[in-house]
Amino acid sequence: MNFKKKSIENLINLSKKIRRDILFYSYFNHTGHISSCLSVADILSVLYGSILHIDAKNPTDVNRDRFILSKGHAALALYACLSSRGFFSKESLSNFCKNGSKFGTHPEYGISGIEFSTGSLGHGLSVGVGMALAAKLDKKKYKVYILMSDAELNEGSIWEAAQFAAHHKLDNLTLIIDENGLQAFGKTKNVLDLQDISVKFKDFGWASINTNGHDHEKLFEILEKMPLIKEKPTVLVAKTTAGKGVSFMEGKIEWHYNNLDENLYNLAMKEN
Repeated sequence: MNFKKKSIENLINLSKKIRRDILFYSYFNHTGHISSCLSVADILSVLYGSILHIDAKNPTDVNRDRFILSKGHAALALYACLSSRGFFSKESLSNFCKNGSKFGTHPEYGISGIEFSTGSLGHGLSVGVGMALAAKLDKKKYKVYILMSDAELNEGSIWEAAQFAAHHKLDNLTLIIDENGLQAFGKTKNVLDLQDISVKFKDFGWASINTNGHDHEKLFEILEKMPLIKEKPTVLVAKTTAGKGVSFMEGKIEWHYNNLDENLYNLAMKEN
């Protein structure tokens, strides 16, 4: 088995661990946003398994890469990933969403590996742009990655930040869009049709590429090449499936909110 194939297998296995943890902690702590978490598990596994230069033993190193989960309601996916990579113990995550716990349904600054408190949708890109600009001004080589939902593009602040990033030639900035086509009130195209996201970002001066957000090899091949074009920020539009990996959740809007009962939990775990 060659090194690359083994590396991709490791990323797939990390995705499986993340998905099982999402199901476990959401069931035992009676929380929702399960489908939103499952749709980004593969993206997170590739980022933390092969791309990001972040040391779990020194998570505040000034030269670390920065990652922002703009779609903060998928916090459990990020917690599961960070615990698997050694940022904190899995035991500490057992308090997820309980009174007094630091692990809420949205990530908060102060938890190891969390760069910014998110969940007020549409703000992650603006913060990430500021971090990328700071790196340029300070002549630092770290990169900034932001993961947001396609529905966040409804926010006007996204497009202000996009214009700013292109103007300042922030090629150390990569935006990954989780294009699962669903949001809280229905299908994204019915709430506010975004049409071709890649074309929009190209018009704003960005390099743009589309891929399958569940294909570990494709994600790795694209992300390891950042930036795609010198002196341009990059957007990666990742086509995903909400509830990926659980047959009765995939593409179903109700799993943005629903909790798992015992029977559904057991069924979901059998599939993962």
